[in-house]
Amino acid sequence: MAKVKVTKIKSTIEKDERQKRTMSALGLNKIGSSNVVENNASVAGMIKKVSHLIKVENA
Repeated sequence: MAKVKVTKIKSTIEKDERQKRTMSALGLNKIGSSNVVENNASVAGMIKKVSHLIKVENA
C-alpha cells in the first residue's frame, strides 16, 4: 500500500471528542507532529474527517 505523511497543523481545542480521538489514532498529539501511515480505506476515512486540522503529503 502507499504511505502518506500526516502533519497536525491546527489545534483540537473546542473540537468534537470524535475528532480528538481520530487525531490520536493517527498518532498526532502536538501541533507540528507528523506520522507516516499506510493509505488504506480506514485511514483515508480518518483523514477525510479531520482534513481541516491536518496536512497530507505522499511519503
